[in-house]
Amino acid sequence: MAASTTAKAADDGLRLALHDPATLDAGFVTGWRRLADAASEPNAFHAPEFLAPAIAHCDGLHRASLAALHVDGQLCGLMPIAREAYYGRWPVPHSQNWRHPNCFLGTPLIRAGHERAFWQTLLADLDRNPRAGLFLHLHGIATDGPVFAALQQLCTDQRRACDIVLAEERAMLATDLPGPAYYEQVVRKKKRKELARLRNRLAEMGEVQTVQGCADAGLDAWLDEFLALEQSGWKGRNGSALADMPETRGLLLAATRQAHAAGRLHLIAMRLDGRPIAMLINFLSPPGGFSFKTAFAEDFARFSPGVLLQIDNLDILAEQGLDWMDSCAAEGHPMIDSLWAERRHVGRVSIGLKGFARPALFALFRQGERFMDRRRAPRPDAPVPTSPAENDDD
Repeated sequence: MAASTTAKAADDGLRLALHDPATLDAGFVTGWRRLADAASEPNAFHAPEFLAPAIAHCDGLHRASLAALHVDGQLCGLMPIAREAYYGRWPVPHSQNWRHPNCFLGTPLIRAGHERAFWQTLLADLDRNPRAGLFLHLHGIATDGPVFAALQQLCTDQRRACDIVLAEERAMLATDLPGPAYYEQVVRKKKRKELARLRNRLAEMGEVQTVQGCADAGLDAWLDEFLALEQSGWKGRNGSALADMPETRGLLLAATRQAHAAGRLHLIAMRLDGRPIAMLINFLSPPGGFSFKTAFAEDFARFSPGVLLQIDNLDILAEQGLDWMDSCAAEGHPMIDSLWAERRHVGRVSIGLKGFARPALFALFRQGERFMDRRRAPRPDAPVPTSPAENDDD
Protein backbone atom coordinates (compact mmCIF):
# COMPACT_ATOMS: atom_id res chain seq x y z
CA MET A 1 0.00 0.00 0.00
CA ALA A 2 1.28 3.47 -0.82
CA ALA A 3 3.27 4.96 2.04
CA SER A 4 2.02 8.52 2.03
CA THR A 5 -1.29 9.27 0.39
CA THR A 6 -3.97 11.63 1.61
CA ALA A 7 -7.70 11.80 0.99
CA LYS A 8 -10.18 14.41 2.20
CA ALA A 9 -13.73 13.59 3.17
CA ALA A 10 -16.73 15.74 2.40
CA ASP A 11 -16.32 17.40 5.76
CA ASP A 12 -13.28 19.69 5.44
CA GLY A 13 -12.23 18.87 9.00
CA LEU A 14 -11.66 15.19 8.19
CA ARG A 15 -8.52 13.87 6.53
CA LEU A 16 -7.43 10.29 5.96
CA ALA A 17 -3.70 9.72 5.56
CA LEU A 18 -1.66 6.57 4.96
CA HIS A 19 1.60 6.74 6.86
CA ASP A 20 4.75 4.71 6.32
CA PRO A 21 5.47 3.17 9.76
CA ALA A 22 9.21 3.51 9.14
CA THR A 23 9.12 7.30 8.77
CA LEU A 24 6.92 8.49 11.64
CA ASP A 25 8.03 11.63 13.44
CA ALA A 26 7.91 12.19 17.18
CA GLY A 27 4.84 14.39 16.93
CA PHE A 28 2.82 11.63 15.26
CA VAL A 29 3.89 9.06 17.86
CA THR A 30 2.89 11.45 20.66
CA GLY A 31 -0.55 11.84 19.10
CA TRP A 32 -0.75 8.09 18.66
CA ARG A 33 -0.04 7.56 22.36
CA ARG A 34 -2.79 10.05 23.27
CA LEU A 35 -5.20 8.30 20.91
CA ALA A 36 -4.46 4.92 22.51
CA ASP A 37 -5.30 6.41 25.92
CA ALA A 38 -8.54 7.98 24.67
CA ALA A 39 -9.81 5.19 22.40
CA SER A 40 -13.43 4.18 22.85
CA GLU A 41 -12.22 0.55 22.74
CA PRO A 42 -8.68 0.12 24.09
CA ASN A 43 -6.41 -2.18 22.10
CA ALA A 44 -2.90 -2.75 23.43
CA PHE A 45 -1.94 -4.47 20.17
CA HIS A 46 -2.48 -1.24 18.22
CA ALA A 47 -0.84 1.02 20.80
CA PRO A 48 2.51 2.47 19.65
CA GLU A 49 4.60 0.46 22.12
CA PHE A 50 3.32 -2.80 20.59
CA LEU A 51 2.31 -2.10 17.00
CA ALA A 52 5.45 -0.19 16.00
CA PRO A 53 7.76 -3.06 17.09
CA ALA A 54 5.38 -5.58 15.52
CA ILE A 55 5.63 -3.90 12.13
CA ALA A 56 9.39 -3.45 12.47
CA HIS A 57 9.99 -7.12 13.31
CA CYS A 58 7.12 -8.99 11.62
CA ASP A 59 6.44 -7.11 8.37
CA GLY A 60 9.38 -8.32 6.34
CA LEU A 61 7.58 -7.59 3.05
CA HIS A 62 6.81 -3.99 4.11
CA ARG A 63 3.11 -4.33 3.35
CA ALA A 64 1.69 -2.40 6.30
CA SER A 65 0.64 1.23 6.30
CA LEU A 66 -1.09 3.14 9.06
CA ALA A 67 -4.50 4.44 8.02
CA ALA A 68 -4.96 7.51 10.22
CA LEU A 69 -7.96 9.80 10.59
CA HIS A 70 -7.10 13.40 11.43
CA VAL A 71 -9.87 15.72 12.57
CA ASP A 72 -8.89 19.39 12.61
CA GLY A 73 -5.27 18.32 13.01
CA GLN A 74 -5.91 15.85 15.85
CA LEU A 75 -5.29 12.12 15.38
CA CYS A 76 -8.68 10.48 15.99
CA GLY A 77 -8.40 7.04 14.41
CA LEU A 78 -5.69 4.55 13.45
CA MET A 79 -5.56 1.08 11.95
CA PRO A 80 -2.74 -0.84 10.25
CA ILE A 81 -3.84 -1.80 6.75
CA ALA A 82 -2.42 -3.81 3.86
CA ARG A 83 -3.42 -5.04 0.43
CA GLU A 84 -3.65 -8.77 -0.10
CA ALA A 85 -3.64 -10.69 -3.37
CA TYR A 86 -5.11 -13.84 -1.79
CA TYR A 87 -7.98 -14.51 0.58
CA GLY A 88 -6.90 -17.78 2.11
CA ARG A 89 -6.05 -19.90 -0.93
CA TRP A 90 -8.31 -17.96 -3.24
CA PRO A 91 -6.81 -15.34 -5.61
CA VAL A 92 -9.14 -12.53 -4.52
CA PRO A 93 -7.47 -9.10 -4.13
CA HIS A 94 -8.73 -7.20 -1.11
CA SER A 95 -7.68 -4.86 1.68
CA GLN A 96 -7.47 -5.90 5.31
CA ASN A 97 -6.31 -4.78 8.70
CA TRP A 98 -2.66 -5.83 8.85
CA ARG A 99 -1.97 -8.44 11.48
CA HIS A 100 0.57 -11.01 12.61
CA PRO A 101 0.12 -14.23 14.63
CA ASN A 102 0.79 -12.49 17.96
CA CYS A 103 -1.84 -9.76 17.46
CA PHE A 104 -4.92 -10.94 19.33
CA LEU A 105 -7.29 -8.03 18.65
CA GLY A 106 -7.78 -6.15 15.39
CA THR A 107 -10.15 -3.38 16.54
CA PRO A 108 -8.81 0.00 15.36
CA LEU A 109 -8.01 2.77 17.81
CA ILE A 110 -10.72 5.42 17.48
CA ARG A 111 -11.31 8.39 19.71
CA ALA A 112 -14.75 8.21 21.35
CA GLY A 113 -17.36 9.93 19.21
CA HIS A 114 -15.44 9.51 15.93
CA GLU A 115 -16.24 5.88 15.21
CA ARG A 116 -18.59 6.58 12.29
CA ALA A 117 -16.31 9.26 10.84
CA PHE A 118 -13.38 6.84 10.81
CA TRP A 119 -15.22 4.13 8.92
CA GLN A 120 -16.94 6.58 6.57
CA THR A 121 -13.67 8.23 5.61
CA LEU A 122 -11.73 4.96 5.28
CA LEU A 123 -14.39 3.23 3.17
CA ALA A 124 -14.79 6.27 0.92
CA ASP A 125 -11.04 6.22 0.29
CA LEU A 126 -11.09 2.50 -0.52
CA ASP A 127 -14.14 2.95 -2.76
CA ARG A 128 -12.20 5.48 -4.86
CA ASN A 129 -9.13 3.29 -5.15
CA PRO A 130 -9.31 0.44 -7.71
CA ARG A 131 -6.18 -1.11 -6.19
CA ALA A 132 -7.98 -1.60 -2.86
CA GLY A 133 -9.49 -4.81 -4.21
CA LEU A 134 -12.95 -6.26 -3.90
CA PHE A 135 -13.65 -5.74 -0.19
CA LEU A 136 -12.23 -4.79 3.20
CA HIS A 137 -11.61 -7.71 5.54
CA LEU A 138 -11.18 -7.22 9.29
CA HIS A 139 -9.49 -9.90 11.38
CA GLY A 140 -10.25 -10.26 15.07
CA ILE A 141 -12.44 -7.19 15.54
CA ALA A 142 -14.55 -6.99 18.70
CA THR A 143 -18.18 -7.30 17.63
CA ASP A 144 -19.75 -6.23 20.94
CA GLY A 145 -18.53 -2.64 21.18
CA PRO A 146 -19.16 0.85 19.75
CA VAL A 147 -16.55 0.56 16.97
CA PHE A 148 -18.28 -2.35 15.25
CA ALA A 149 -21.73 -0.94 16.03
CA ALA A 150 -20.81 2.25 14.16
CA LEU A 151 -19.52 0.22 11.21
CA GLN A 152 -22.69 -1.84 11.04
CA GLN A 153 -24.93 1.22 11.19
CA LEU A 154 -22.91 3.03 8.51
CA CYS A 155 -23.08 0.02 6.20
CA THR A 156 -26.84 -0.24 6.77
CA ASP A 157 -27.28 3.45 5.95
CA GLN A 158 -25.12 3.14 2.82
CA ARG A 159 -26.71 -0.17 1.76
CA ARG A 160 -23.27 -1.70 1.89
CA ALA A 161 -22.67 -5.38 2.62
CA CYS A 162 -21.15 -6.04 6.05
CA ASP A 163 -20.92 -9.73 6.91
CA ILE A 164 -19.56 -11.46 9.99
CA VAL A 165 -17.86 -14.44 8.34
CA LEU A 166 -16.60 -15.98 11.58
CA ALA A 167 -17.90 -15.33 15.11
CA GLU A 168 -16.12 -16.46 18.26
CA GLU A 169 -16.19 -15.74 21.97
CA ARG A 170 -13.33 -15.94 24.43
CA ALA A 171 -12.86 -15.70 28.16
CA MET A 172 -12.85 -12.28 29.78
CA LEU A 173 -12.50 -11.11 33.37
CA ALA A 174 -14.88 -8.31 34.34
CA THR A 175 -15.99 -8.17 37.97
CA ASP A 176 -16.19 -5.95 41.03
CA LEU A 177 -15.69 -8.93 43.34
CA PRO A 178 -12.42 -9.50 45.20
CA GLY A 179 -10.37 -12.34 43.72
CA PRO A 180 -11.18 -14.96 46.39
CA ALA A 181 -14.92 -14.22 46.23
CA TYR A 182 -14.91 -14.35 42.42
CA TYR A 183 -13.00 -17.64 42.48
CA GLU A 184 -15.49 -19.16 44.88
CA GLN A 185 -18.41 -17.98 42.77
CA VAL A 186 -17.08 -19.18 39.41
CA VAL A 187 -15.22 -22.40 40.19
CA ARG A 188 -17.17 -25.33 41.54
CA LYS A 189 -16.36 -26.57 45.04
CA LYS A 190 -14.95 -29.93 43.97
CA LYS A 191 -12.52 -28.24 41.57
CA ARG A 192 -11.44 -25.72 44.23
CA LYS A 193 -10.73 -28.55 46.65
CA GLU A 194 -8.58 -30.34 44.07
CA LEU A 195 -6.60 -27.19 43.25
CA ALA A 196 -6.03 -26.51 46.96
CA ARG A 197 -4.66 -30.03 47.30
CA LEU A 198 -2.27 -29.42 44.38
CA ARG A 199 -1.09 -26.15 45.94
CA ASN A 200 -0.40 -27.91 49.25
CA ARG A 201 1.53 -30.68 47.52
CA LEU A 202 3.59 -28.11 45.63
CA ALA A 203 4.38 -26.30 48.89
CA GLU A 204 5.77 -29.52 50.31
CA MET A 205 8.54 -29.36 47.70
CA GLY A 206 9.90 -25.99 48.77
CA GLU A 207 9.07 -22.30 49.21
CA VAL A 208 6.36 -21.21 46.75
CA GLN A 209 6.02 -17.48 46.03
CA THR A 210 3.88 -15.55 43.58
CA VAL A 211 5.79 -12.39 42.67
CA GLN A 212 4.59 -9.43 40.61
CA GLY A 213 7.01 -7.35 38.54
CA CYS A 214 10.61 -8.08 37.62
CA ALA A 215 12.03 -7.41 41.10
CA ASP A 216 15.71 -6.56 41.52
CA ALA A 217 16.96 -8.73 38.66
CA GLY A 218 15.51 -6.38 36.08
CA LEU A 219 13.25 -6.70 33.06
CA ASP A 220 15.77 -8.32 30.72
CA ALA A 221 16.56 -11.07 33.21
CA TRP A 222 12.84 -11.73 33.75
CA LEU A 223 12.25 -11.95 29.99
CA ASP A 224 15.21 -14.30 29.54
CA GLU A 225 13.64 -16.59 32.14
CA PHE A 226 10.29 -16.41 30.38
CA LEU A 227 11.72 -17.18 26.94
CA ALA A 228 13.68 -20.13 28.30
CA LEU A 229 10.65 -21.46 30.21
CA GLU A 230 8.36 -21.24 27.19
CA GLN A 231 10.94 -22.83 24.90
CA SER A 232 11.45 -25.72 27.32
CA GLY A 233 7.88 -26.93 26.79
CA TRP A 234 5.66 -28.09 23.96
CA LYS A 235 5.96 -24.81 22.08
CA GLY A 236 9.70 -25.28 21.88
CA ARG A 237 9.25 -28.84 20.62
CA ASN A 238 6.83 -27.55 17.96
CA GLY A 239 9.08 -24.67 16.99
CA SER A 240 6.40 -22.13 17.95
CA ALA A 241 8.00 -20.59 21.04
CA LEU A 242 8.75 -16.87 20.85
CA ALA A 243 12.48 -17.56 21.13
CA ASP A 244 12.41 -19.91 18.13
CA MET A 245 12.29 -17.11 15.58
CA PRO A 246 14.21 -13.82 15.59
CA GLU A 247 11.05 -11.95 14.52
CA THR A 248 8.95 -13.02 17.50
CA ARG A 249 11.82 -12.79 19.97
CA GLY A 250 12.56 -9.26 18.76
CA LEU A 251 8.89 -8.31 19.00
CA LEU A 252 8.59 -9.57 22.58
CA LEU A 253 11.72 -7.79 23.78
CA ALA A 254 10.94 -4.49 22.06
CA ALA A 255 7.22 -4.41 22.95
CA THR A 256 7.73 -5.34 26.61
CA ARG A 257 10.56 -2.84 27.07
CA GLN A 258 8.51 -0.03 25.54
CA ALA A 259 5.38 -1.00 27.46
CA HIS A 260 7.41 -1.18 30.69
CA ALA A 261 8.76 2.32 30.07
CA ALA A 262 5.21 3.56 29.43
CA GLY A 263 3.83 1.91 32.57
CA ARG A 264 1.73 -0.47 30.45
CA LEU A 265 3.33 -3.82 31.35
CA HIS A 266 2.30 -6.28 34.05
CA LEU A 267 4.43 -9.31 34.91
CA ILE A 268 3.67 -12.05 37.41
CA ALA A 269 5.45 -15.32 38.17
CA MET A 270 5.14 -18.29 40.50
CA ARG A 271 8.51 -19.44 41.85
CA LEU A 272 9.55 -22.56 43.70
CA ASP A 273 12.70 -21.90 45.73
CA GLY A 274 13.36 -19.03 43.35
CA ARG A 275 12.91 -21.04 40.15
CA PRO A 276 10.09 -19.86 37.87
CA ILE A 277 7.52 -22.59 37.31
CA ALA A 278 4.79 -20.38 35.78
CA MET A 279 5.04 -16.90 34.25
CA LEU A 280 2.52 -14.51 32.71
CA ILE A 281 2.88 -11.34 30.60
CA ASN A 282 0.00 -8.84 30.44
CA PHE A 283 -0.24 -5.61 28.47
CA LEU A 284 -2.31 -2.86 30.09
CA SER A 285 -4.48 -0.37 28.23
CA PRO A 286 -6.72 1.22 30.87
CA PRO A 287 -9.53 0.71 31.54
CA GLY A 288 -8.69 -2.73 30.14
CA GLY A 289 -5.85 -5.20 29.91
CA PHE A 290 -4.73 -8.05 27.65
CA SER A 291 -3.23 -11.36 28.71
CA PHE A 292 -0.46 -11.87 26.17
CA LYS A 293 1.63 -14.97 26.91
CA THR A 294 1.93 -17.60 29.62
CA ALA A 295 4.51 -20.33 30.17
CA PHE A 296 4.93 -23.07 32.72
CA ALA A 297 7.44 -25.76 33.66
CA GLU A 298 6.22 -29.04 32.22
CA ASP A 299 8.03 -31.09 34.86
CA PHE A 300 5.62 -29.51 37.36
CA ALA A 301 2.53 -29.88 35.15
CA ARG A 302 0.96 -32.33 37.61
CA PHE A 303 0.57 -29.39 40.02
CA SER A 304 -1.11 -27.12 37.41
CA PRO A 305 1.17 -24.14 38.17
CA GLY A 306 -0.36 -22.07 35.36
CA VAL A 307 -3.82 -22.46 36.88
CA LEU A 308 -2.54 -21.63 40.36
CA LEU A 309 -0.83 -18.51 39.00
CA GLN A 310 -4.06 -17.37 37.33
CA ILE A 311 -5.92 -17.87 40.61
CA ASP A 312 -3.34 -15.72 42.40
CA ASN A 313 -3.81 -13.09 39.69
CA LEU A 314 -7.60 -12.76 40.02
CA ASP A 315 -7.19 -9.46 41.89
CA ILE A 316 -5.44 -7.85 38.91
CA LEU A 317 -8.44 -5.61 38.13
CA ALA A 318 -8.46 -3.95 41.55
CA GLU A 319 -4.67 -3.86 41.81
CA GLN A 320 -4.18 -2.22 38.40
CA GLY A 321 -7.33 -0.07 38.40
CA LEU A 322 -8.92 -1.89 35.45
CA ASP A 323 -12.48 -2.73 34.51
CA TRP A 324 -11.70 -5.86 32.51
CA MET A 325 -9.04 -8.22 31.18
CA ASP A 326 -9.18 -9.90 27.78
CA SER A 327 -7.75 -13.44 27.93
CA CYS A 328 -6.77 -13.34 24.22
CA ALA A 329 -7.26 -17.12 24.40
CA ALA A 330 -8.81 -19.37 21.81
CA GLU A 331 -12.54 -19.99 22.04
CA GLY A 332 -13.29 -22.76 24.49
CA HIS A 333 -9.84 -22.74 26.08
CA PRO A 334 -10.19 -25.37 28.84
CA MET A 335 -8.06 -23.63 31.48
CA ILE A 336 -9.01 -19.96 31.36
CA ASP A 337 -12.65 -20.63 30.49
CA SER A 338 -12.99 -22.45 33.81
CA LEU A 339 -11.63 -19.46 35.78
CA TRP A 340 -12.98 -16.39 33.95
CA ALA A 341 -16.76 -16.39 33.53
CA GLU A 342 -17.29 -13.36 31.29
CA ARG A 343 -16.97 -13.50 27.49
CA ARG A 344 -15.77 -11.15 24.74
CA HIS A 345 -17.13 -11.55 21.22
CA VAL A 346 -14.74 -11.21 18.30
CA GLY A 347 -15.05 -12.03 14.65
CA ARG A 348 -13.83 -11.74 11.11
CA VAL A 349 -15.83 -9.25 9.09
CA SER A 350 -15.97 -8.57 5.34
CA ILE A 351 -17.25 -5.23 4.04
CA GLY A 352 -18.11 -4.73 0.40
CA LEU A 353 -16.59 -1.80 -1.49
CA LYS A 354 -18.39 0.37 -4.01
CA GLY A 355 -17.36 0.97 -7.57
CA PHE A 356 -17.78 -0.60 -10.99
CA ALA A 357 -18.98 -4.21 -10.62
CA ARG A 358 -17.65 -4.49 -7.06
CA PRO A 359 -20.99 -5.03 -5.24
CA ALA A 360 -22.11 -7.76 -7.68
CA LEU A 361 -18.74 -9.51 -7.59
CA PHE A 362 -18.62 -9.35 -3.80
CA ALA A 363 -22.11 -10.87 -3.60
CA LEU A 364 -20.98 -13.76 -5.82
CA PHE A 365 -17.83 -14.20 -3.76
CA ARG A 366 -19.78 -14.34 -0.49
CA GLN A 367 -22.22 -16.82 -2.00
CA GLY A 368 -19.30 -19.09 -2.86
CA GLU A 369 -17.77 -18.64 0.59
CA ARG A 370 -21.02 -19.58 2.30
CA PHE A 371 -21.30 -22.66 0.07
CA MET A 372 -17.79 -23.76 1.05
CA ASP A 373 -18.56 -23.12 4.73
CA ARG A 374 -21.61 -25.40 4.50
CA ARG A 375 -19.50 -28.13 2.92
CA ARG A 376 -16.92 -27.87 5.72
CA ALA A 377 -19.52 -27.83 8.51
CA PRO A 378 -19.64 -31.07 10.56
CA ARG A 379 -22.63 -33.34 10.06
CA PRO A 380 -25.21 -33.32 12.87
CA ASP A 381 -24.39 -36.98 13.59
CA ALA A 382 -20.61 -36.45 13.59
CA PRO A 383 -18.81 -37.43 16.84
CA VAL A 384 -17.91 -34.56 19.16
CA PRO A 385 -14.13 -34.27 19.66
CA THR A 386 -12.85 -34.89 23.16
CA SER A 387 -11.89 -31.71 25.05
CA PRO A 388 -8.42 -31.33 26.54
CA ALA A 389 -8.00 -31.85 30.27
CA GLU A 390 -9.48 -29.11 32.40
CA ASN A 391 -6.19 -28.25 34.07
CA ASP A 392 -4.18 -27.67 30.87
CA ASP A 393 -2.11 -24.57 31.57
CA ASP A 394 -1.48 -23.21 28.09
